[in-house]
Amino acid sequence: MLSIESLCKSYRHHQAVNNVSFHVNENECVALLGPNGAGKTTTLQMLAGLLSPTSGTIKLLGEKKPDRRLIGYLPQYPAFYSWMTAYEFLTFAGRLSGLSKKKCQEEIGEMLKFVGLQESAHKRIGGYSGGMKQRLGLAQALLHKPKLLILDEPVSALDPSGRVEVLDMMQELKKHMAVLFSTHVLHDAEQVCDQVVIMKNGEISWKGELQQLKKQHQTNVFTLSVKEKLKGWLEEKPYVSDIVYMNPSQAVFELPDTLAGRTLLSDCIRTGLTVTHFEQKTESLEDVYLKVVHA
Repeated sequence: MLSIESLCKSYRHHQAVNNVSFHVNENECVALLGPNGAGKTTTLQMLAGLLSPTSGTIKLLGEKKPDRRLIGYLPQYPAFYSWMTAYEFLTFAGRLSGLSKKKCQEEIGEMLKFVGLQESAHKRIGGYSGGMKQRLGLAQALLHKPKLLILDEPVSALDPSGRVEVLDMMQELKKHMAVLFSTHVLHDAEQVCDQVVIMKNGEISWKGELQQLKKQHQTNVFTLSVKEKLKGWLEEKPYVSDIVYMNPSQAVFELPDTLAGRTLLSDCIRTGLTVTHFEQKTESLEDVYLKVVHA
């Protein structure tokens, strides 16, 4: 569906995006993750045709210069004519996208209902809340039924219930189109995406399925306390991969798996150490993400 190869964007001496490559398949949802300033918005603007890349290739359905009507785009801060109603704005946007007046009339009611704005269809946009404007922006991006939907921080202006509703919409939308969205909130990506692309300083730090991310980077952290001295004894164990913290009778360390934890506990008992506390804590997905971003 969408193929990006060696994409770069530079502004004089600043490299905003450097050598970015990834793919988005049909009926797939991909999350572009990363802290503020990672290059997510610049990347999405190039994919939407709003910025020209310095170098690299973008192909949609195999075409280097695809029909832009195949793309639906929602910026992080959508702008509207405040004097228009939602119905008027969507008619205007639909006509710009090449829809006939009749087709606009057929689609707008259904689209406003989908985003939960049917009750506010004829109210002026100037009186809308930030969340309502975000929903209207989503309706505009979907009205012409694109093949690829690009969303920049689509739930950033929404309250918790609004977030859930829009994420549910995205889950439904990927049955009909490819969805690419940016976020710095890992939980949002976890809810709907099939693949993640993690960016840092304009480059890709990691890409793949979230389960792969866990498998590659998640560690098992154990805490052990004994009455005797641990120092010297723990360092000798070949299955202890990294000691995070240690004092004479307590240590926090990493082990490859739960089986290694059982082996360690058995070794403690066999050696005659009196265990007062033994606990395993598996890193959360958020911890793993931060580890990749700050590596």
